[in-house]
Amino acid sequence: MARIRLMKIANFRGIKELTWAPSAGINCLIGPGDSCKSSILDAIDLCLGARRNLQITDADFFNLDVTQPISISCTIGSLADRLKNIETYGLHVRNFIAETAQLEDEPEAAGETVLTVNLSVGTDLEPVWTLISKRAADAGLVRNLVWADRQAIGPTRIGAFADGNLMWRRGSVLNKLSEEKADISAELVKAAREARAGFGDRAGAQLGATLAVVKDTADELGIQVGDDVKAMLDAHSVSFSGGSISLHSDTGIPLRALGVGSTRLLTAGLQRKAAAEATMVLVDELEHGLEPHRIHRLLGSLGSKDTNLPLQVFATTHSPVALQELSGTQLMIVRRNGGQVSVQTVGAEDDVQSTIRRDPEAFLATSVIICEGASEVGLLRGLDQFRVAQGEQSLTALGVALVDAGGVGNIYKRANALLKLGYRCHVLRDDDVEPDAADEAAFLAGGGAVTKWPAKRKLEQELFLSLGENAAGNLVVYAVELHGEDLIDEHIKSKSGGLTTYNDVNTALLLGDFDQATRELLGMASSTRSNGWFKQVTLMENAARLIIAPGLEHADASFVAIIDALFAWMRNGR
Repeated sequence: MARIRLMKIANFRGIKELTWAPSAGINCLIGPGDSCKSSILDAIDLCLGARRNLQITDADFFNLDVTQPISISCTIGSLADRLKNIETYGLHVRNFIAETAQLEDEPEAAGETVLTVNLSVGTDLEPVWTLISKRAADAGLVRNLVWADRQAIGPTRIGAFADGNLMWRRGSVLNKLSEEKADISAELVKAAREARAGFGDRAGAQLGATLAVVKDTADELGIQVGDDVKAMLDAHSVSFSGGSISLHSDTGIPLRALGVGSTRLLTAGLQRKAAAEATMVLVDELEHGLEPHRIHRLLGSLGSKDTNLPLQVFATTHSPVALQELSGTQLMIVRRNGGQVSVQTVGAEDDVQSTIRRDPEAFLATSVIICEGASEVGLLRGLDQFRVAQGEQSLTALGVALVDAGGVGNIYKRANALLKLGYRCHVLRDDDVEPDAADEAAFLAGGGAVTKWPAKRKLEQELFLSLGENAAGNLVVYAVELHGEDLIDEHIKSKSGGLTTYNDVNTALLLGDFDQATRELLGMASSTRSNGWFKQVTLMENAARLIIAPGLEHADASFVAIIDALFAWMRNGR
């Protein structure tokens, strides 16, 4: 059950320096592009993978500076007994204190016995793997893990092309499922020449337990492999070796011919059932090739809902579906400042977890606007759509996400939680009800920005008071189209104490007598809390795209300035 307790990376690709203590379960890395998420997975693979050599170029050095050696260290805990063997690794075993993520060179009862594997590459581009500890260095002792131990703890990589794991070849997950081995010498050659199916019968007897596990796993994950799974000679093999044997369906079709998503899903399921020590999995872009419901299956296979943490998983994702399936303790935000890279756990606080469920896109953005409600979200979406049609960049292209806080009382719960996680945050709210002053002050002090409508107004009031007569009138017409004259009339009568009706407003519009009092009345009538005229995202979005945005050229300068400043903030976050 080997687990990485601590890793340190120096001078590798975009990483000048990184120190990180990952969790023992799922570590799903999220963050902006070029934050080095994939490089972290590659570093683990290069350091712990069972390989005798690797291809390193000058481009793998930070800033192409080959005078500063690449160094990747992975400290491994939860060791099997043989890895704690004093005769084999005595001077290399170390002590890890989980509470402080600190390493000590003298093993002690208070901590966990660990080994640190280091990969270093210098100017000669030759990789050197060693176990490191101060005691061994002082004694002049240099050694690496024995090959069998490297194979046992080496991570399984589930990449875009995972079909190699459905063949009996070096590093394949099939070789970790059991100790069974097929005779692939003269019998294999003979079987290849006589009939692939004939060999399939013989291999089935030799690999029966493994084939049974594969069939059961495929059934559990809903992957169609037929009534039986066979081990037959691979039709595309050019040499007779371990890789000549691969999994086939009952009709003889190689399982590696499955779709990308099915191949990755089956490999993940098999990895979970592999030998007890083979528990590290690397998955880059875990959503690749998978529909949303199969993303759920993949994460379930990797142990997303398990309490006993069957696997230690290092994954990357840009999928909101994956974020919603995971908890905040399984999500890690990767950020890069120059060459300094940090990994921060999102966390399990209620405000964070609820935001993941409601607005997962926020955690995949660089800038977040926390809106008081659906109306503000719809306003910005509609304005954005109009601007894009005029040739401007979209919010998505600018890396901006919109969050519906669901009311003034929730704004700073979400805003401050996101701000603490390093997101660039802006609040857009009404001014009729004040939020907690201390929460807003803390948000501003932390670098957040706030936009609110002036003079204690709600959004709807601001719109009817600031837009030109034509645009304001069109909002009334749109409201009637949506809700009918009776409801609009009812709201106008209610807010005017029965002194004004919809017909009065309509007459004023026709006569061009749209005065301040009428505008204020419509602002109040349209913002009825229970069934406001534009309180849904889609309704305000359409109003913003079709009426408000085209009408800005005739709107009050102060309102236009607020909108322009808000979009300028979005552009400045690129």
